[in-house]
Amino acid sequence: MSAETVVEPDAYAHAGADLQGKKGLIIGIANDMSIAYGCARAAHALGAELAVTYLNEKTKQYTAHLAEELEAPIFMPLNVEEDGQLEALFAEIERRWGRLDFALHSIAFAPRDDLHGRVVDCSREGFMRAMDISCHSFIEMARLAEPLMVDGGALMSMSYYGAEKVVENYNMMGPVKAALEATARYLAAELGPKGIRVNVISPGPLKTRAASGLAHFDKLIDAAAAEAPAGRLVSIEDVGITTARLATDANRLITGETIHIDGGLHILG
Repeated sequence: MSAETVVEPDAYAHAGADLQGKKGLIIGIANDMSIAYGCARAAHALGAELAVTYLNEKTKQYTAHLAEELEAPIFMPLNVEEDGQLEALFAEIERRWGRLDFALHSIAFAPRDDLHGRVVDCSREGFMRAMDISCHSFIEMARLAEPLMVDGGALMSMSYYGAEKVVENYNMMGPVKAALEATARYLAAELGPKGIRVNVISPGPLKTRAASGLAHFDKLIDAAAAEAPAGRLVSIEDVGITTARLATDANRLITGETIHIDGGLHILG
């Protein structure tokens, strides 16, 4: 038997693909079309108790009924550009639960003028703001989650194929999401000894409010539907169930990965 081989008394003790008794945080629900909402619904269906957030008072009306549907005992505002809001959220999680088992970061932003222009022309301020909201906030989430993941856990974020290859009109978000994917790999290496897994989900094009900010997005959607080997577009339910299952103990050794959920679109180059 090699030194690397570990034989457990019950080799399938961790095979359960459910989240019964788990506590999870979902950041990024904007409405019922959000990827984050699809993930939250799946996690709830697998038995997790959830904390969910809304951006501000203006957007609360679009998410309050979703939080109620998800039976979320924690429903708090979170604008990662506002000092103290992320810390307040984690303080409430610690007060109410005393621990956290998984967390999903599903937020991204770039100023419209910078997003719709060439990468070479983007402003310093716009690029830094996009990096802060879309990438550095994931680092901050991981830093605050680490002490609450006393028995290990799972951290996840959302990317897109434009981080790996040049996708027309994805523009500045390509380098930003590439930074997010690299960040996840480094976090996976640093937090792995504590049993904390870090992965990125890379869905195919989805008709979400955030995606509608991309120029010529309908063209991107049509091309994806026509070209994907699976022959159809991905849905928030597809992304949700894979993301939720990634948080279960059944996937305790998957970390540092970018997992594509796009009907095979990414294999076409």
